[in-house]
Amino acid sequence: MKNTKIFVDCHVFDGNFQGTTTYLKGLYLVLLKEKDIQFYFGAFNTTFLETIFGKHDNLSYVSYKSKNKFYRLLIDIPRIIKENKIDFAHFQYVIPPIKTCKYIVTIHDVLFLDFPDYFPFLYRVKNKLLFKKSAKNADIVLSVSEYSKTQIQKHFKTQKVVVTPNAVDPIYLEEYDKKQIQAQVEVKFKVKNYFLFVSRWEPRKNHHRLLKVFVEKEYYKNHLLVFIGDKAIENIEYNNYYKFLPKEIKAKIISFNKVSFQDLLLFVRGADLSIYPSLAEGFGIPPLESLAAKIPTICSNTTAMSDFKFFENCLFNPFDLEDIKNKIEIGLKDNRVAQKKDAMEDKFNWKLAAEQYKKAIS
Repeated sequence: MKNTKIFVDCHVFDGNFQGTTTYLKGLYLVLLKEKDIQFYFGAFNTTFLETIFGKHDNLSYVSYKSKNKFYRLLIDIPRIIKENKIDFAHFQYVIPPIKTCKYIVTIHDVLFLDFPDYFPFLYRVKNKLLFKKSAKNADIVLSVSEYSKTQIQKHFKTQKVVVTPNAVDPIYLEEYDKKQIQAQVEVKFKVKNYFLFVSRWEPRKNHHRLLKVFVEKEYYKNHLLVFIGDKAIENIEYNNYYKFLPKEIKAKIISFNKVSFQDLLLFVRGADLSIYPSLAEGFGIPPLESLAAKIPTICSNTTAMSDFKFFENCLFNPFDLEDIKNKIEIGLKDNRVAQKKDAMEDKFNWKLAAEQYKKAIS
């Protein structure tokens, strides 16, 4: 890998933090220690990008001239690759139509093919074509879990998939004063004694069943239910159920969107219980983040999350309201959070992901 030049498309950092930003940040903060590789990170706002990755002798920031995705893929990136004589270019989900060097693509999941009912028709058609073309034309295909690898191989008839597993941002592992954090959250956001669900809003994320458990099991008497995440696909079932709730119960259900990373960290650390009831995930980082912060956490046992064995008796069937309720009771009394955190760190860490990445490009 000596003197290898790698370009990374970091346009996702020009938007809100999401799974792909966590992935790129965690993976490349480790890979930047490889001094034999020269990295080029591209984004429209490279000033902000530098606050994420810092200054390194082997890292250059290159600016896009436009935020338009077509301009970026057709003009900006080919120009950068040519000017800097790039060996490998790394993309998320979609590669440029014209190949100008060796391409790496990370396809995090193909859930829209596994669970088509949860995704709009045009979204499914468009992404199937784009992702399939990317998987076929890329020199290296990466994914983030064994589940996603298997599904990509199945749908796109390719065997060239390498797993670079997700992990958590190291800041979640840092020590903190729980009471002090809870006081900050109460002052800043007027919430305390709360259950937390961090996820963007889509029907497959299962907000509606968690809401039903919260209401029907009367958890609202002693807790708030806090949702953090931006709107993506409308959840009609949630809306219809919420609409007819009494005002006093609605007052116990709080939603936040466009939350900064620092505020998200506060919410995670201040929670009484973190709940992740998603029906389908290509990986599922939020429950690992709350576990890393030593927050009692219960998690769905479906798709990629079935690999989270370290949650032990805190995994549940996300379709079963009674099972969710039972696991909430277990989670609130869980005294093995620290041991589960250690087991999670052993299985999912960015050093392991970086090792798999280096093997792939070698």
